[in-house]
Amino acid sequence: MGDDSEWLKLPVDQKCEHKLWKARLNGYEESLKIFQKIRDEKSPEWSKFLGLIKKFVTDSNAVVQLKGLEAALVYVENAHVAGKTTGEVVSGVVSKVFNQPKAKAKELGIEICLMYIEIEKGETVQEELLKGLDNKNPKIIVACIETLRKALSEFGSKIILLKPIIKVLPKLFESRDKGVRDEAKLIAVEIYRWIRDVLRPPLQNINSVQLKELEEEWVKLPTGAPKPTRFLRSQQELQAKLEQQQSAGGDAEGGGDDGDEVPQIDAYELLEAVEILSKLPKDFYDKIEAKKWQERKEALEAVEVLVKNPKLEAGDYADLVKALKKVVGKDTNVMLVALAAKCLTGLAVGLRKKFGQYAGHVVPTILEKFKEKKPQVVQALQEAIDAIFLTTTLQNISEDVLAVMDNKNPTIKQQTSLFIARSFRHCTASTLPKSLLKPFCAGLLKHINDSAPEVRDAAFEALGTALKVVGEKAVNPFLVDVDKLKLDRIKECSEKVELVHGKKAGLAAEKKEFKPVPGRTASSGAAGDKDTKDISVPKPGPLKKAPATKAGGPPKKGKPSAPGGAGSAGNKNKKGLETKEIVEPELSIEVCEEKASAVLPATCIQLLDSSNWKERLACMEEFQKAVELMDRTEMPCQALVRMLAKKPGWKETNFQVMQMKLHIVALIAQKGNFSKTSAQIVLDGLVDKIGDVKCGNNAKEAMTAIAEACMLPWTAEQVMSMAFSQKNPKNQSETLNWLSNAIKEFGFSGLNVKAFISNVKTALAATNPAVRTSAITLLGVMFLYVGPSLRMFFEDEKPALLSQIDAEFEKMQGQSPPAPTRGISKHSTSGTDEGEDGDEPDDGGNDVVDLLPRTEISDKITSELVSKIGDKNWKIRKEGLDEVAGIINEAKFIQPNIGELPTALKGRLNDSNKILVQQTLTILQQLAVAMGPNIKQHVKNLGIPIITVLGDSKNNVRAAALATVNAWAEQTGMKEWLEGEDLSEELKRENPFLRQELLGWLAEKLPTLRSTPTDLILCVPHLYSCLEDRNGDVRKKAQDALPFFMMHLGYEKMAKATGKLKPTSKDQVLAMLEKAKANMPAKPAAPAKATSKPMGGSAPAKFQPASGPVEDSVSSTVELKPDPKKAKALGVSSKAKSAQGKKVPSKTSLKEDEDKSGPIFIVVPNGKEQRIKDEKGLKVLKWNFTTPRDEYIEQLKTQMSSCVAKWLQDEMFHSDFQHHNKALAVMVDHLESEKEGVIGCLDLILKWLTLRFFDTNTSVLMKALEYLKLLFTLLSEEEYHLTENEASSFIPYLILKVGEPKDVIRKDVRAILNRMCLVYPASKMFPFIMEGTKSKNSKQRAECLEELGCLVESYGMNVCQPTPGKALKEIAIHIGDRDNTVRNAALNTIVTVYNVHGDQVFKLIGTLSEKDMSMLEERIKRSAKRPSAAPIKQIEEKPQRTQSISSNANMLRKGPAEDMSSKLKIMYRTYRIQARSMSGHPEAAQMVRREFQLDLDEIENDNGTVQCEMPELVQHKLDDIFEPVLIPEPKIRAVSPHFDDMHSNTASTINFIISQVASGDINTSIQALTQIDEVLRQEDKAEAMSGHIDQFLIATFMQLRLIYNTHMADEKLEKDEIIKLYSCIIGNMISLFQIESLAREASTGVLKDLMHGLITLMLDSRIEDLEEGQQVIRSVNLLVVKVLEKSDQTNILSALLVLLQDSLLATASSPKFSELVMKCLWRMVRLLPDTINSINLDRILLDIHIFMKVFPKEKLKQCKSEFPIRTLKTLLHTLCKLKGPKILDHLTMIDNKNESELEAHLCRMMKHSMDQSGSKSDKETEKGASRIDEKSSKAKVNDFLAEIFKKIGSKENTKEGLAELYEYKKKYSDADIEPFLKNSSQFFQSYVERGLRVIEMEREGKGRIPSSTGISSQVEVTCVPAPTSTVSSIGNTNGEEVGPSVYLERLKILRQRCGLDNTKQEDRPPLTSLLSKPAVPTVASSTDMLHSKLSQLRESREQHQHSDLDSNQSHSSGTMTTSSSSTANIDDLKKRLERIKSSRK
Repeated sequence: MGDDSEWLKLPVDQKCEHKLWKARLNGYEESLKIFQKIRDEKSPEWSKFLGLIKKFVTDSNAVVQLKGLEAALVYVENAHVAGKTTGEVVSGVVSKVFNQPKAKAKELGIEICLMYIEIEKGETVQEELLKGLDNKNPKIIVACIETLRKALSEFGSKIILLKPIIKVLPKLFESRDKGVRDEAKLIAVEIYRWIRDVLRPPLQNINSVQLKELEEEWVKLPTGAPKPTRFLRSQQELQAKLEQQQSAGGDAEGGGDDGDEVPQIDAYELLEAVEILSKLPKDFYDKIEAKKWQERKEALEAVEVLVKNPKLEAGDYADLVKALKKVVGKDTNVMLVALAAKCLTGLAVGLRKKFGQYAGHVVPTILEKFKEKKPQVVQALQEAIDAIFLTTTLQNISEDVLAVMDNKNPTIKQQTSLFIARSFRHCTASTLPKSLLKPFCAGLLKHINDSAPEVRDAAFEALGTALKVVGEKAVNPFLVDVDKLKLDRIKECSEKVELVHGKKAGLAAEKKEFKPVPGRTASSGAAGDKDTKDISVPKPGPLKKAPATKAGGPPKKGKPSAPGGAGSAGNKNKKGLETKEIVEPELSIEVCEEKASAVLPATCIQLLDSSNWKERLACMEEFQKAVELMDRTEMPCQALVRMLAKKPGWKETNFQVMQMKLHIVALIAQKGNFSKTSAQIVLDGLVDKIGDVKCGNNAKEAMTAIAEACMLPWTAEQVMSMAFSQKNPKNQSETLNWLSNAIKEFGFSGLNVKAFISNVKTALAATNPAVRTSAITLLGVMFLYVGPSLRMFFEDEKPALLSQIDAEFEKMQGQSPPAPTRGISKHSTSGTDEGEDGDEPDDGGNDVVDLLPRTEISDKITSELVSKIGDKNWKIRKEGLDEVAGIINEAKFIQPNIGELPTALKGRLNDSNKILVQQTLTILQQLAVAMGPNIKQHVKNLGIPIITVLGDSKNNVRAAALATVNAWAEQTGMKEWLEGEDLSEELKRENPFLRQELLGWLAEKLPTLRSTPTDLILCVPHLYSCLEDRNGDVRKKAQDALPFFMMHLGYEKMAKATGKLKPTSKDQVLAMLEKAKANMPAKPAAPAKATSKPMGGSAPAKFQPASGPVEDSVSSTVELKPDPKKAKALGVSSKAKSAQGKKVPSKTSLKEDEDKSGPIFIVVPNGKEQRIKDEKGLKVLKWNFTTPRDEYIEQLKTQMSSCVAKWLQDEMFHSDFQHHNKALAVMVDHLESEKEGVIGCLDLILKWLTLRFFDTNTSVLMKALEYLKLLFTLLSEEEYHLTENEASSFIPYLILKVGEPKDVIRKDVRAILNRMCLVYPASKMFPFIMEGTKSKNSKQRAECLEELGCLVESYGMNVCQPTPGKALKEIAIHIGDRDNTVRNAALNTIVTVYNVHGDQVFKLIGTLSEKDMSMLEERIKRSAKRPSAAPIKQIEEKPQRTQSISSNANMLRKGPAEDMSSKLKIMYRTYRIQARSMSGHPEAAQMVRREFQLDLDEIENDNGTVQCEMPELVQHKLDDIFEPVLIPEPKIRAVSPHFDDMHSNTASTINFIISQVASGDINTSIQALTQIDEVLRQEDKAEAMSGHIDQFLIATFMQLRLIYNTHMADEKLEKDEIIKLYSCIIGNMISLFQIESLAREASTGVLKDLMHGLITLMLDSRIEDLEEGQQVIRSVNLLVVKVLEKSDQTNILSALLVLLQDSLLATASSPKFSELVMKCLWRMVRLLPDTINSINLDRILLDIHIFMKVFPKEKLKQCKSEFPIRTLKTLLHTLCKLKGPKILDHLTMIDNKNESELEAHLCRMMKHSMDQSGSKSDKETEKGASRIDEKSSKAKVNDFLAEIFKKIGSKENTKEGLAELYEYKKKYSDADIEPFLKNSSQFFQSYVERGLRVIEMEREGKGRIPSSTGISSQVEVTCVPAPTSTVSSIGNTNGEEVGPSVYLERLKILRQRCGLDNTKQEDRPPLTSLLSKPAVPTVASSTDMLHSKLSQLRESREQHQHSDLDSNQSHSSGTMTTSSSSTANIDDLKKRLERIKSSRK
């Protein structure tokens, strides 16, 4: 038991590995219990057992093993990590469980295997089980087969791959062990159940007895399709659904499943390929040429036997095919012809797609052999050609088939048509595009008119089949000229086809198993057509359905082009119309006259040939009117133009009549159904007049109209031939000019270029220079559409002429043809005909191909030449090649038939002489250009061998081969190359050169493909092996190509393909796939195809760099066609033959230029997020290294490839540092222009820059740092925040550079670190810099410590992370550093902290050694700085951090909240600077960093006024200085001398709270607002807010903006929260604006923004919808009134003017907004009489001047509303009225008065008011500003003055008296106060004078000075903070000397008040309120009035009508007048106060 107790104590996992079986048994039991208890499949518990599960199943003790198996089964079932153990556990089960005698063990083993399959690990399980079949122990084999059988039975053939099982079946049937054979039989039956007869061929060679037994078993099987009974985890839902259905008694899934399951297996796939070439008889090639037919027959029979093998191995069958083809074509013995045809059939069936390369050679021969009449020969040939058709595409053999259709022999014609019909059956709408259908239909239409009935029948069948396949819409355009009988016949055939089609569809279901590619059902083998004939029609129901969908479905998909379905209608309509045109017979002149007289006035016809020109002119006018009024259907066009052509006709001598005539022709062509017959009558005359100076334009218009009616191609041809049959050069040149223009308007489609070219050549040879110029211009236009191939026609012109042509082409280079503007609407099909095809544009590109005169060179390729090329002597071979090159050069363009040349050239591609290989490649390049797209048919036999050459060891040969392949691909497109297995076979070769070149080529070409090539998947296994190739370059290229493969095949397919890899490889490849997935580019988008359409469907897309304008016009004018090939970015498969060939060189150079001009950073949506995700998920390496290793650089390169321009990337990763400098220069240039891109790729840019930090080259480093400075400046402007990922992969490496020995670099790095704090919180920077202090480099340590000091100083203690204590302890360690600079830096940093934090520092740094402590104390003493308040800036920290949390991660940029925090930052900085410059620490002032000094003017963004840096600083003190002069009251409380300290501490707290007001978090904001509200409500505390008003208001309106933009739009936020926040904000504001002294501190810019925010809020309709919304809006009304009344009147008036100006300028601004701003202005105007004296008029007039400059009177009058101009006039009028002529003295701040009409306007007003009676104006002025009764007489005046002087004399009221006197003097400037002063003492007189001057200065300066918008030129204040200078200058405001006594007196008062307080002047009641106490109620009483008025405004706003304000105005002025009566008693005041309170509630 002792032992037991030992292991009992062990943990479970150790027990499971214990050597004692009991321990293990116990361990397994406990594990089982644990496994059953764990509920979460992702629990970490599972991972503990990962390594043990194999031991569970392979335990050596049978009993223990059983328990282990049970536990393992539960584990596999429940653990999400179980999949990782699949391989080892299943192999353990196979080797150690299946051989156990216990049945239970075996059962559990099988269960475990099945469970692994259920958790999606089927492939691995199957692999292990198949390995088990090779085991020597039959028990194991039986168990493996049984497991496979069960798996198949339960999971179905979709999950269990049958192919590998079927391969081993025959071997199992031969086993000596009966058990194995029996089990094999069972699995064979199971397999048969799933795939039926497909299993027969692979088993045909097993023992006949066994086969018979199997047959018997197979017959017994039920016929229904089997269904899986068990599902993978991912399919479990499906299982549940199935069960529900079964319980409902339905089996609805049956049909669907059937379709799902069956297509899995292709019998062909299951077969072993047989190699037959080596088995051919040795003398085969001799025998086949033998003279005796018997010998030839023997040879053929030998082949026939070999090709009966159902699957043949790929190889070079060229010679064999050539021999068979010769027999078919040339042999006289028809039996042998049939035999050879059978051999070809066998080859085609056995090789399938691999035979495609030979199809082109054989098809013409077979078709021509159809002349044989013998049925067996015909049948053999039919079978052969049908089998061959399945190996290729109709496209590839179309040329040959079309050529044979014109054969004279009727049998050939018949059989060709039948072949076409059969071929069409295999097509779908997408594989039978219009480009292909058009030529076939044209050929077949000839056949339906053939004399031989069998030919006609065959053609009808073919056309019927086409109709069935692609639908009527597609075929009808080609059947326009077919009469009804024939059309009905075609339709009848089409209906019959349905049956065959139906069978085909039915067949498809059975045959689908052969080939999983849909739409190719018939490529299943030779069966193809034959089978169809013998299959009896199965269930008719579904069959009828199938063809219907087949016919109707795909066409829809193929072309969603006809807009709004009108396409087809348009077609029919137009076609019908065209038939009329063509058919219109030529009418006799009599008939014409008769028809014309029916529609024209009689006089008109009589006067046509009058001899008097005036009569003729009158007649033409009548004619024109009649034509204009005629209806289209009734207009007899031909008759009318005949009338016009009637004598004098086109020989008309009077130009006016002629012009009319031509105009009428144009009208008729536009308005009538104008036919070509009519056109021919007039065109001659038009061409004759086109050169006429006066009538030429009319002639051109008429021609254009005719071109619209009769199509440009026809008109152009007629016009050109007419022009060039004349001798008149003017006519010729003008015709050419007209045509150039017409081509641009109509597009190029359908033009017969051949005809033009001959005419153009004639024109070029003309003696008249104008004709030559016009011809060259026309060529330029044609070049736009045709491309460079156009030049080939003119190569034999004289060099001088050729150079002119080239110059014209050069001009056009790179331009894209304009979108056609004419000829579209009427003939919609001109677009649709050409462009609907999904495959290839049958348009301009095609025309060019057709027009090139192609030479037939096959006769020149003689057998001698071929033998020369194959000669043993290399010199003769070279001669042969030279000859070929000569032949091609001479022919320029050749036909596709080149005889034996391909085989001969193919041989030379592997010539031992490399020079000849290169020569051959050059010839092949020429060949591609010369043959154009027809080179397609040679891709398989010549193109693929070129690829083989890419494996050559010589670099230059490879380069030549690549150029050739590109030249070919340019012509053929990529489809041909990727079809079949040829390319994958090449990739399979283990040649590193071949692999890297081929992969490089694919990586370049694949991105341009729009459609996915089906056979691309075949290359994937080889691509994976390349990923692990020994050669690094191959691996690199394979990685580069990976994303492009994935772009076409998708991640799932690619990942699935890894299944066959070894586990280690698989993991690596999957990791790479994940990486590639992130960089996967999007497929080329449709715009490319769109752009290629506007040319009237002309040029291949290649010639048009997809330019914006074209795309735009496309959308509106041209229906877009899905045109996959055409849109390939290189126009790959367009047919513009040599166009591309010639274009290659220019294309590349052009491309480079284009590239460099394009953006350097491509914005990949979510690219950055994906990269961050990958790094987190460890899919890529984390950017963390001591020195960068290659894999980091590679990784960065890969990541950059998708978002950085290729050329820039090459520079960035170049080995030479100069290229890095270049790259940096480019990046600097593009920084501003590509902000989005830079931010999108920021992580990559920063990573790349970190690599540069490791370079040794200083110039790169300097450049990189320069770039970084600019970059971070940009980022802070953009208000971007670095992500954690960006910061952590960049900052540590930047900090390394802080320790550079070069001073310049260190400085730069520090500057960058400084700027980074604006985009990344300083608190997060701190730990990085702290890490830098641990460096071995002492310079780095010192610099980092200094930087830490700066951070603490700038941002306060909050930055110290993780805690100030820990941080300071670490810093303090460095005081003992051995390096002096480090010690000093550490000490300085701690001193800085001491200055911020005081004595607490000593607690925080912990215990220091005595020496260190003494050094520190010494240093602190020396710095002798008393601790100042914590820098205000630390507040910046908080908002920044909260910001980064609250803002969405992906809203990192410019979220409104950010917007605020950054603006606040600027404010804090400003305040900090102000605080420092005010406190007298010069050192502190110098510490302000340069970057922070520039932001002052940003706060006050009041543009347009003179900026003056820091006037406010001075002014605070100024007004304090003057105050005592006026109120010598001793009652002011004394303030402790430490007030400054206390105040600044409060200040920092207030700053912090204010910063939280703008927080993105609503609760934070509300809390902050509550705190501020408390301060504002307590009178004694409210003054603490002084100096912070602007800051507070900025924070508030930012919060308003945040609510408006973000919170209101946020669905998740409770709207109650928002209302609560609004209430707090508005409540706070009302509190603030009731304290007048604080309200007046708000500056103009801030007020402007605040008003903007409040008015926007009032207009926010979303608020109205909320419950308490109305209440909020009412409160805002009240607040606006408060703001208007209580703010500094100058500032608010200025703010409103600027706001009005902005709102009128902004297009987005609503008219309601401007309206409300104006209403505020009217309110201000009404307050003016009270406030005029406190307003700085100069500034207001400057604002009005700027306003009038921006909005002159004319512009204002254009406004929709008249209010702006009325508002402005009212304001100016009121000012004039109040100020009188003096107003003109206040224009001092305006530099150039002539810029606006202000001065003139004021003068006009003054003049006007002078004309009015004086008394009236007096009355106006007195109304609000004075207390004197309106009708006061002279005596009263004297009494009044006496009263004033009495006040001045009394102690209490002296100040009030002075103010009243000042007001009085100001109003009555001529009043005489001399008598009152005469009697008083000198001191009293000077006291009064001085007092008045001070008041004047205050009044004038008050509005002017505190705001930083500029200073009146009268007040020469500088920004020097020396009070004396300011005082002196103010003293001189009146221009008179002031004696020293004034200053002495003031000095006394100053001393008295010294140090008293530093609050601003506004803290005391301002003068205005002292001057006019009774005016207070005025304001109060008008509050509720304005309140009601604003709500009236709101109602009017809702009713969308302007309220008439006049009545309100009169009301208000009345109120004011009464309220300003001087007898304001206390009761009255009380009542009013009550009223205000109630209104506020």
